[in-house]
Order: sequence, then structure tokens, then C-alpha cells
Amino acid sequence: MRLARRLSTKAPGQVRVLGIETSCDDTAAAVVTGDGRVVSETNRHQHSVHAEFGGIVPGLAAAHHQAHLPLVLRATLQSAGVGIGDVDAVAVTRGPGMAASLGVGVAAAKALAAVHGLPLIGVHHMEAHALMARMGREGAVAFPFLCVLVSGGHTTTLVAHGVGRYTTIGATRDDSAGEAFDKVARDLGLAWADAQHGGGLGPALERAARRGDASRFALPVPMDASASAASPDFSFSGIKAHVRRMRDAGAFDPRAPQDQADVAAAFQRAAVAHLRKKTALACRRARAMGARISCIVASGGVASNAAVRQALATVAEGEGVPLECPPPALCTDNGVMVAWAGVERLRRGLLDPYTFDFIQRWPLDRLKEMPYPVRASSFDP
Repeated sequence: MRLARRLSTKAPGQVRVLGIETSCDDTAAAVVTGDGRVVSETNRHQHSVHAEFGGIVPGLAAAHHQAHLPLVLRATLQSAGVGIGDVDAVAVTRGPGMAASLGVGVAAAKALAAVHGLPLIGVHHMEAHALMARMGREGAVAFPFLCVLVSGGHTTTLVAHGVGRYTTIGATRDDSAGEAFDKVARDLGLAWADAQHGGGLGPALERAARRGDASRFALPVPMDASASAASPDFSFSGIKAHVRRMRDAGAFDPRAPQDQADVAAAFQRAAVAHLRKKTALACRRARAMGARISCIVASGGVASNAAVRQALATVAEGEGVPLECPPPALCTDNGVMVAWAGVERLRRGLLDPYTFDFIQRWPLDRLKEMPYPVRASSFDP
């Protein structure tokens, strides 16, 4: 096999994978080695582009990917001190995400890989988040583990049995945690947090909550006093709507900084309590399935929230396992996680043909159902 021959002569630290991420509004790329060293990383954020609209505008996001991805790739390779022919594979987010944005990254990756005869790896966005904590720490974050994926598009607990093999335990019934954080921040009139890593409305709410008194407003913990309390699923639409009703009834003034902070703190406390309880329930479900989990992994943009991390650390301690999280800057969307997922899949010979396309909607536990025949290269159909 051409792939086997190419990699057999290299130590893990010499294997380099280029990762490309364009699933939403971050144009990102990175070069990562087989032993988990980040050689270079570039991330072109679009916070200032979307801030005035209060959310991501798909057409604008795709247009900015088109404009900036070539320069992001050039900067990443230059910083790594390599040319495209010097990397061992190209990995790209294949889905899920916004169709137009995914298409930009996938088209670029296919062209680069095919022209230079490189292996091509289509990465599931949520698998990349799930595997991020394993980068350079595979021994500490061994399979199986319980993964809590909390982001702007997803809130899910699942058992990671291995690369490409996941069993979902709980999922949101409505809004994701990140979506709820964003919408409540918008209802509070908070400005987007402008930061190199982790900007946006969710981080703005977290910052406001630090100044707030969570006890001033009583917000219910979702699914806490009903028949759904025993379900491992999540629900954030009710608490989001509760804050909006409070605002419409004049219970607080969204123009008053202290009111903003107090409501933010109350919302965050209730949302975090919900995440904590459902994660503890997911741990019990995982053990009932026979999964001897090595740790709890928290990833996705919301996992960079300090209160969320603290709550999940409490759950992990109660379960007698460690909590493993990527650094906060690598919880949000980035090229490093795509490159590392590419490393994990490259090791196992899980290549894609140059003819593959993006997948806009793609449940993670469907990944194990997809056929991955043994391929000598991505030229194979």
C-alpha cells in the first residue's frame, strides 16, 4: 500500500497533517504532527462581520471563507515551514455545518490533496471536538470515555468506544446549550465579546455573570420536576423563554448593567445545573451499558465556560474518574481539532476518495454505519 509505505518510514513526530475548518464562521487551518504537536495554526474569525446581525449570516460566512481561506492556508504552511507536498495528509471538516461554508473548505481540501496525491480525510465536526482532548494524551484519554459535547449547534452525551464508533446517550430536544446562551445574551442586550479565542454572545454572558448575583432571580432548572427528570436528554428552550417573559413583563431592565449581570448569573446557574445533572445521569447509563469509562471529556465551545467545567469536574469526581478538557482556545472551532482527528483516522487507514462531498446534517453515531473500505490512497473509489 502506498500509504503504508509512506508512513512506515516516519516516526509519529514526523507525520504531519493539514487540517481545514470552515463549518461555520471561523476560517481555520493547522498543521499537527502524529504525536500531537501543533506545528502551526491560523484562525480568521468573523465576529465583527456578524456582530451587527446578532447571529451568523450563512451567506456572509461563506463569502468570507472564499475570500480568506487561501491566505489562511498560505499563512499556516509558511508558519510551519513546509509546502503542501511536505504534509502526509489533508483533513477537512466534512459536516455537519452550514452547507455553503462546508463547501468552501471541502473544495479546497479536495483540490490540494488530489493535485499533490495526498490522502484525503473527511472529518466529522463533532468527532473532531470529541477527540481533541486525546491530542498527545491518548494514554490518559483512553477509549471508552464519556463525552459531553456542548456547543452552539449541539448538546450531546455519548460513549466514545473508538475512532468512528459512538453511542449517543442524551441529546437536546430543542435548543443547544450554546444557542440558549447566545439568545439569552441577545435578550439581555449584551454586546459580542471581542476576543481572539472565544468571542461572541455566549462568552459575553459568561463575563456578565461573573459580576452578577444569581440569587436575585429564581430560574427553574430544566426537566427537574417532571416525568422527564429521569431522561438523559437536555432542554434549554424553556429557560430561554422564561428569561424572555421576564424581560417582556418588566422584571428587569435589559439596559441596566446590574440587571444584565444578575439575570446572566441566574441563567448560567440554572443551565449549568441542568448540564451537571444530565451528565451524571449519562454516566450511570454508560455504566449500565457495560462501558467502563476511563474519564469524562468535555468539548465544544461551551466547554470553555469556567462554570461548566467546574460543574462537570464535580460530576467526574463523584464518578471516580478525571475530567479531561482541551485548553479553552481549542474548545471552540479550530483547525487543530480537524488536523488531530485526521491523525487519528490516518493511523487507522480511514481515508476518503477525492469524489466525496460535504454532509450538512450528520448525526455522530451514524458515523459507524458508513463504509470505509481499505484504500491504498484517495484515488481509490
